[in-house]
Amino acid sequence: MIKNKPQKPFQTLLKQRRERKKPDLNMILIRLILLGIAAALIINFAPIRSCPLDITGATLILLRVSLFFAALLLVFSIRKAKEWERAIVLRLGKFHKVKGPGFFFLIPLLDQVYRTIDIRIRVMDFYAQETLTGDSVTIGVDAFCFWLVWDPQKAALEVEDYEEAVALASKAALRNVISKNDLSTFQEREDIIENQIQEEVERQTTEWGITVQYVEITDIQIPIPLQDSLSRVAQAEREKKARILLAEAEIEIARKLEEAIKIYSKDEKALKLKILTILNEGLKAGNSMMLVPNSITEELKTRDVFGLAAMSELMKKEEKE
Repeated sequence: MIKNKPQKPFQTLLKQRRERKKPDLNMILIRLILLGIAAALIINFAPIRSCPLDITGATLILLRVSLFFAALLLVFSIRKAKEWERAIVLRLGKFHKVKGPGFFFLIPLLDQVYRTIDIRIRVMDFYAQETLTGDSVTIGVDAFCFWLVWDPQKAALEVEDYEEAVALASKAALRNVISKNDLSTFQEREDIIENQIQEEVERQTTEWGITVQYVEITDIQIPIPLQDSLSRVAQAEREKKARILLAEAEIEIARKLEEAIKIYSKDEKALKLKILTILNEGLKAGNSMMLVPNSITEELKTRDVFGLAAMSELMKKEEKE
């Protein structure tokens, strides 16, 4: 039977992927530069002499600290999205806008980036183990699909975790397709199975702003006893085809021979020429002795093509002497 393959939970894979995400050093450097410029301006800040207000030292320090925190909020409100990223921005908990790529600004304390969506084409493998086909055969099927997010807003707001949702939908679609088709369909028409899986997954993911571009089956695992019987069936089928081809070749040869007989029966010269050709091929092969039927020697006696008649007369003279 099919052995279960170990696989990590999907949440663990997502967690590891997020942990491997490196910080954006360019963005950190830009923020530090802007923050340094703002700090230098604030330190050199002096009240306008014509100002009627009497600003004391404590008030000036408080003003500078306030300006520094305001600059800090402004600097950290600058965000950057890469070419293949789209940022889902919420304002006071409600969806505001999809921003990116490039730099964009957030209103401090009001806006927040809820999630960054990757709109590139991604590949994901999925499998179904020990599933019964339409003809009650237990098989396991491995496949992978290429999919992408075409609407970041729906992918972020319609489903909690769209990556896990696509994985589960693909696995469920694969099981449904396996139960609807026979084993022979998987062996002979994988393209039909792949189209059915793609349609089944797209029926669910389209509402989430996700489309599946391509599905391909990579492996079909069949129980060992069934593999032996299928191998014998395939071998018998190959032998059957070989015998049919041999019989068709024999029939074709017989037809050609029948046509040759008709030609030789109508033209005796052509038949004699064929006999001479056969004898000539035998001589070219380097045979030291050839057995020639009497009928052929009698037909060629008048012309004595190979000197057979002269040789027989010499032999008779030698016997008489």
